[in-house]
Amino acid sequence: MVRHASLFSQLVTLFDRQKFYQLVFRHQTERYAKKYSSWDHFVAMLFCQLAQAKSLREICGGLACCMGKLRHLGMRNAPNRSTLSYANAHRSWHMFQDLFYDTLDFCKQAAPGKHRFRFKNKLLSLDSSTISLCLSLFPWAKFRRTKGAVKLHLLLDHDGYLPTYALISNASRHDVTYARRIPLAHGSIVAMDRGYNDYKLFADWTENGIYFVTRLKDNADYIVIAEQAVPENRNILADQSIVFAGYTAKKNCPHVLRRVVVWDKENSREIVLLTNHLDFGASTISAIYKDRWQIELFFKALKQNLKVKTFVGTSENALYIQIWTALIAMLLIKYLQFKSKFQWSLSNLVAFLRWNLFTYRNLWDWIDRPFDVLPIVPKSVQYPLPLIGVGQHLLVTNTT
Repeated sequence: MVRHASLFSQLVTLFDRQKFYQLVFRHQTERYAKKYSSWDHFVAMLFCQLAQAKSLREICGGLACCMGKLRHLGMRNAPNRSTLSYANAHRSWHMFQDLFYDTLDFCKQAAPGKHRFRFKNKLLSLDSSTISLCLSLFPWAKFRRTKGAVKLHLLLDHDGYLPTYALISNASRHDVTYARRIPLAHGSIVAMDRGYNDYKLFADWTENGIYFVTRLKDNADYIVIAEQAVPENRNILADQSIVFAGYTAKKNCPHVLRRVVVWDKENSREIVLLTNHLDFGASTISAIYKDRWQIELFFKALKQNLKVKTFVGTSENALYIQIWTALIAMLLIKYLQFKSKFQWSLSNLVAFLRWNLFTYRNLWDWIDRPFDVLPIVPKSVQYPLPLIGVGQHLLVTNTT
């Protein structure tokens, strides 16, 4: 006897339908719709991500072959390819953006409440990743003369390693342009790579009580004004207080900063860090920058496990919808990781979920015990079959 809906149906029920329709009303995504609802559209795009569907045909066909299971998803019928294509091209991607932030608020409730460091400051990582596109198919995303691309900018919260801010932009603009738009709370610590070196940005953050840890430019001109003691038996080579010496650099950032030189044993090289936090130990500054690698791992997991490298639509709106749905799916997967007692790696969880999307099991039992086999009690049925002998019959028991 089936006691539960499919795993995919139970995942879909995690989304608050009332809040979803508030977003639909706010963005007027069903203003001219006749039959195909925004909910059906979202479920189809979420299925695209979790089932690794490569085309509109696979999305529509995969949903259509689910037979009576669509009712559990709140859908009436599987969409036609033309219907789904039109929805991707014309329904605003801003609704999916807002749905991402609503889902983020929901996932934060299950996330670990503290990062692995002792300090209480909010620790964040800032980075961007380029998504390459074919310029002939995506002419609106011109990046180079013969290449198209968009950039996904992320701010990763180290409390659970959840993306707390996301932005999709044209890849031709510099990352610093968008870094200035990111809202940061007083006392936050932002770890970032050398691509965000901008002295005006450093000065603005310092004046607003926002700390940063980044790599110092190789050609930076500075004056050492103080030397701090280096901790013993650590990988710290130097700890210095500096000010910029160049006219423009000093004008843009007149504050005292800190230069920490770290020895990278694995690659046999020096890493020179720059920060405006003058109180933490040099080893803590080094560990903060090392933990920045988590945002690189997040981008890697996103591109390897979800559909953000190949797209089912070529319009700007369709591409944005697919990327925002991928981020929503990633939040959903992270939420399952937080709630599970089983030690899932993210890639394994995505793969096992893809293979069991329409398995009838309790979702929370499945994520804790994915390899349990449900007991099946066979029924004994007797079928009379004619024997070779006249007037004799053989009783065969079927236990299948």
